[in-house]
Amino acid sequence: MATPHINRKIILKQRPQGRVTPEAFELKEAPAPTPADGQVLLQVRYLSLDPYMRGRMNDAKSYSEPVAVGAVMEGGTVCEVIESRHPKFAVGDIVLSHSGWQTYAVSDGKGLRKIDPQAAPISTALGVLGMPGFTAYSGLLTLGQPKAGETVVVAAASGPVGSAVGQIAHIKGARAIGIAGGPEKCAFVKNELGFDAAIDHHAPDFAEQLARACPDGIDVYFENVGGAVWDAVFPLLNTFSRVPVCGLIAQYDGLKTDGPDRLPALMQQVLAKRIMLRGFIQFDFIDQQPAFLKEMAQWIKEGKVKYREDIVDGLDRAPEAFIGLLSGKNFGKLAIKVT
Repeated sequence: MATPHINRKIILKQRPQGRVTPEAFELKEAPAPTPADGQVLLQVRYLSLDPYMRGRMNDAKSYSEPVAVGAVMEGGTVCEVIESRHPKFAVGDIVLSHSGWQTYAVSDGKGLRKIDPQAAPISTALGVLGMPGFTAYSGLLTLGQPKAGETVVVAAASGPVGSAVGQIAHIKGARAIGIAGGPEKCAFVKNELGFDAAIDHHAPDFAEQLARACPDGIDVYFENVGGAVWDAVFPLLNTFSRVPVCGLIAQYDGLKTDGPDRLPALMQQVLAKRIMLRGFIQFDFIDQQPAFLKEMAQWIKEGKVKYREDIVDGLDRAPEAFIGLLSGKNFGKLAIKVT
């Protein structure tokens, strides 16, 4: 008789008040679930950590339901099928799933996508060939619509979304200006990824540096951050500029937003400059996923798109790594190597 598997899982112990602390999480152990007919047992190999998870920790109305207190933290995963009672999946299959912060999960097959481990490292299904890459591809091309010669600016440019945005902008013939935190990340964005310029948002003259890098203004701003970065970008937006709003990471983790009401000034410029400002979630454009997978894989093969991963060993380190992500400590696509 096989030794039963022990499932280690990280649950949401309590909702954070302000910034996330380790006390919000708890590691628990329990017997792994047993698959029934039509199900598979998955062993989690990699867990994706992403900024959107911070919003799921709040009990607030959003585009998706919050994680319940006591429930496993949610997240995208790459898993191996280790037991199958499903006709479409075999033991040894590698699949993309949404199994969350745990070592084992049961699935009925819905939402699982098989991954070819020979085509690319399986961890890329959580990054450049996964949700972050698709977010960059669909948001930039559908809403940003960069044209040859235009200037595209993206914040968090060393991360999995921002790095893809800038490189796709280059493929489309646009100038790519990246904003990142610190000299090392800026050097990577400019020298490794090939952006036309990389600006450190920690620099005391950040706004002035950004203006010099964009002498003809900004035609597309892919918003990942908000906060002080938006303040520097906003005056540089051109007439008929496009602003796909993907994320606001500077505002996720307990940032106080009290202050003067700047909405009238924003709306005045949106009208006067005819700025397109639209929020989106990547699944809004899910019909584009086959084209994305084909094009992105080809661009990687041709060397037109490069990527960087930040892999942390051990499920128990997920809370610390996630807290670091919210303050920009990761360098590249952050993932946990679970097993």
